[in-house]
Amino acid sequence: MKTHYDYPEIIKWLEQKGKTDYGTQFHFREADQNNLSKLIAYYLKDEVVATLFDLDLSKGILLTGPIGCGKTSLMSLMKYVTHRDNRFHLKTCRDISFEFIKDGYEVIHRYSRGNNQEGRNYCFDDLGVEKNLKYFGNECNVMAEIILSRYDLFVSKKVQTHITTNLSASEIENAYGNRVRSRMRAMLNLISFDKSTPDKR
Repeated sequence: MKTHYDYPEIIKWLEQKGKTDYGTQFHFREADQNNLSKLIAYYLKDEVVATLFDLDLSKGILLTGPIGCGKTSLMSLMKYVTHRDNRFHLKTCRDISFEFIKDGYEVIHRYSRGNNQEGRNYCFDDLGVEKNLKYFGNECNVMAEIILSRYDLFVSKKVQTHITTNLSASEIENAYGNRVRSRMRAMLNLISFDKSTPDKR
């Protein structure tokens, strides 16, 4: 079987979208083409190419790499190619931590519900920048609780979660525990930039 999509053309078109959204200096590096193709195949639900890259279309995406390698901008650009039933809202983990300080445990429920609205699929951006927070003296690892709840939604309703992070697998385990790391492995496809990828900012 052969894919119906012209990936070089899609990448060219996305680069133009990137220049519109982020400025004329925006461009894709040659070394990024592989990860870019993986993301495009995933969000287009191109089963042929996704299979070649060993991507499970029922799972979400875990996009990892060093600071400034372009994870957030890439995920933002995916809105231009995403299938309607695959759309997601991008929310920074830092913003969620601020919401927790203001609204408390309701925030965990806010991002853990599997309703049928368009916003049920989330991309949690920059996992690891938030810290354990206290609400009325009770400490809580907010993102760990949300990820555990999102795993339950993935199992029961196939609701997808996407995450970007600078953390390695061992750093994720240290920050959030083995249980969270195990759940993430079960519900996410790993796409990673090489640690030597330069800061593009």
